[in-house]
Amino acid sequence: MDQPADFQLLEANGALRARLTGDWTSRMLGGAAERLRRAMDERSPKVLDLTGIGRCDTSGAFAIARAADIVKSKRKIEARPETERLMDLVAKATEKVDEPAPPKVSAWTHFLERLGRGLVNLAWEGFDTLAFTGLILTATSRLIANPKRLRWAPFVSLAERAGLDALPIVAVTSFFIGAVIGLLGAHMLSQFGAQVFAVELVGIAVLREFCIIITAVLLAGRSASAFAAEIGSMKMNQEIDAMQVMGVDPFDALVLPRFMALLCIIPLLTFIAAVAGLAGGLIVTWAVLGISPDFFVQRIADQVGVTHFWVGLSKAPVMAIVIAGIGCRQGMEAGGDVESLGRRVTAAVVHAIFSIIMIDAVFALVYMELNV
Repeated sequence: MDQPADFQLLEANGALRARLTGDWTSRMLGGAAERLRRAMDERSPKVLDLTGIGRCDTSGAFAIARAADIVKSKRKIEARPETERLMDLVAKATEKVDEPAPPKVSAWTHFLERLGRGLVNLAWEGFDTLAFTGLILTATSRLIANPKRLRWAPFVSLAERAGLDALPIVAVTSFFIGAVIGLLGAHMLSQFGAQVFAVELVGIAVLREFCIIITAVLLAGRSASAFAAEIGSMKMNQEIDAMQVMGVDPFDALVLPRFMALLCIIPLLTFIAAVAGLAGGLIVTWAVLGISPDFFVQRIADQVGVTHFWVGLSKAPVMAIVIAGIGCRQGMEAGGDVESLGRRVTAAVVHAIFSIIMIDAVFALVYMELNV
C-alpha cells in the first residue's frame, strides 16, 4: 500500500539526522520536499537517512537531492544500495559543469570570417545558378525539338495570373509615373522657356526606360514571389519528389510553363505601361502647360519616334527570363521548413529587382555605344 512521503528530525549520538519515510514517488510526494528543504535550511542535519524509504523514483530522488543540496553540502547519506545508486545518478545529472569561456574574437577576425563565409556562399550561389541554367537550356531544347511537350493548361493559367491580372496595377502605376515626369518637366523647363520639350521628356523616359522598368519590378514583386512560393511549397510537401518518382520532369511541368507565360505576356504589359505612361504625361502637360492632346501626340510621333519604344520593348524578353528564372530557382532551393520558404521568397523578390536594375544599366550602356 502506498505511503505518503514524510521525514523526521532525530537526535542520535549528538548528531542531528533526517530520517525519510514513506514512498518518495511523483504521486506520493505532496509537500514533503518543500518541508524537507525548510528543515534542512533551519537545522542543517548532518546525516540523511534514506533507509526508511519504501519506493523512490527519479522525481523523488531529484526532490531529495534539491532539498538536501547533496551536491554542495556533502552530507552523509545512509541508504539501501538501490536507493544509493538512484541518488548518485540524479546527483550527477544535476551537478553543474563549469564550461570554459569561449575565446574572445576580435572585430577584425569576425569581419574576415563573415567576409569569407559570404564569398563561399556567393561561389555556391554561382555554381547553383549555372546548374539551374543548364537544366533550363536542356528543357528548352527538348521543347524546341518537340513543341507538344509544353503543357498548355498551366501555361494559359499562369499567363492569366501573371499577366492579365497584373494589367490594372501596371497601367495605374505607369500612368502616375508618366504624370510625375510630365509635372517635373513642366516645372523645370518652364524656367528656361522650353516647356514644349516636356513632351520629349515624357516620351523618351516612358518609352525607353520606365515602361519596362515598372512592368519588370511589379512582376518581380508579383510573379517571382508567387513562383518561389508555389514551387517551394511543393518542395516542402515532397510533391516534386513524387513527380520525379512518377517519371515527370519538374522542369517540364513547373518551370517551362512559367518561363513561356512571362515571355509571352511581358511585351503586352510593356505596351500597356507605355500607353498608360504617355496618357499620364499627356494629361499633366495639357492641364499645366496647355499643350493639346493632338499636339502632344504629333510631337511624340515627330520628335520621339518609335525607336525608343522598340528599345524599351527589346528588354522585355530578357526581363521575363530573369524574373521567371530567379523565382523558379529560389522555389527549387527551398528546404523542408516554413522559415526556409520565407527566406527563398524574400530572396526571389530582392534578387529579381536587383537583376532588373543591373540589366537595365547594361542595356543603357550598350545602346549608348550603339548610338541608339
